[in-house]
Amino acid sequence: QVQLVESGGGLVQPGGSLRLSCAASGFSLDRYSITWFRQAPGKEREGVLCISSSDTSRYYGDSVKGRFTISRENAKNTVYLQMNNLELDDTAVYYCAAYPIICGLGIISMNEFDYWGQGTQVTVSS
Repeated sequence: QVQLVESGGGLVQPGGSLRLSCAASGFSLDRYSITWFRQAPGKEREGVLCISSSDTSRYYGDSVKGRFTISRENAKNTVYLQMNNLELDDTAVYYCAAYPIICGLGIISMNEFDYWGQGTQVTVSS
């Protein structure tokens, strides 16, 4: 079965850290870029950070720069999103999505992604 599965979400206090995982099954991630999206209540889904098949990272917007990083471990067919110094506004459902090879200069249309995960909830609250 071809799928992406996110994990690692949870409840964390402001300033805390979480590491999300995006694990692929049924296909090899090494030929895909992975973009992390998030969707906060009442807001549109937004792209956050992407890693290409060649390990190049691209941030979409400035809100997470200096706090979030992305990495991949092809041997485990998994991409990670390390989130540090979490803020209240980071509360959202986080999704990963796969697109062949590259990260777009801007956000690629969500319809163009080949695979999506089901999402994992991140709640930042004191």
